[in-house]
Amino acid sequence: MDLVNLMQTYWWVFLSVILVLVIIPYFLIYALLKRLKRYEKAHISIQTFMSGKELDKLLDENLKNVKELGSKFELQNSRLTKTEEKLRQSVDRAELVRFNAFENMGSNLSFSLALLNQEGNGVVISSINSREESRVYAKPIEKGQSSYHLSAEEIQALEKAQKTLHI
Repeated sequence: MDLVNLMQTYWWVFLSVILVLVIIPYFLIYALLKRLKRYEKAHISIQTFMSGKELDKLLDENLKNVKELGSKFELQNSRLTKTEEKLRQSVDRAELVRFNAFENMGSNLSFSLALLNQEGNGVVISSINSREESRVYAKPIEKGQSSYHLSAEEIQALEKAQKTLHI
């Protein structure tokens, strides 16, 4: 081969390589520009859909609202915890047992009343009624037990109160 033909061959290879190096980036740039146009259209449609408000401002407002709701939730949760504690301490079980304390008395005028909270603490109040007098007794209850002697009726009222379902 002569030098001229060899130079022409190198020249064509050089031009081909340059052509490839120019054409490939051109197609890449063209594809990227098409994607960018689609992104711009989507961005404009989102902003138009939002009634002209800017998306970042809307997101900032929503973030602020979420933080406010979080602090309000914490406040409500602490209030609810205090309320539940008070509720556990308050009387939510009451049972009454009526009975005749004396054989010559009718109408079940005597009674035992058990008043308990969720922890089983409270009081049993009994009233013994006869023709001449009435007597009232109160006995403290702690965790379902009394340190005082309980009559059968008081025990019955206490057991009924302990079995009472609560929500």
